[in-house]
Amino acid sequence: MRIFEYLDACRMDEITMLQAEILKTLASPRRLEIIHRLAQGPCEVRRLAEDLGVSQPNISQHLSVLRAAGLVDAERDGREVRYRLSDPYVVVACWVMRSVLQRRLTRLGRLSTIDTTHADLVETQ
Repeated sequence: MRIFEYLDACRMDEITMLQAEILKTLASPRRLEIIHRLAQGPCEVRRLAEDLGVSQPNISQHLSVLRAAGLVDAERDGREVRYRLSDPYVVVACWVMRSVLQRRLTRLGRLSTIDTTHADLVETQ
């Protein structure tokens, strides 16, 4: 095998690279809140800011990042700009990850209960 063939075989595919970029974008708790709010329907910056208790400039910055990543779309409605999810499956992916984490926490909770039980047994010996 030539060195170039080996290097090509080791490269990640384009979808994996894109997925990593999207996950970096979603690594912000505030952006996740925005995604979950937009799952309820399109919304203006002012309304998002009120609903999430955050300043409009802060919401606008996060929306800009989400828009650049292709996760949200914007459409002008008079003076207002209304944002919506570009694909409803974005929130499905977030809900799947949330479900995975909830199951993990449940398992860890059970483990901590088991560990506590074992700790009592160790102390009595």
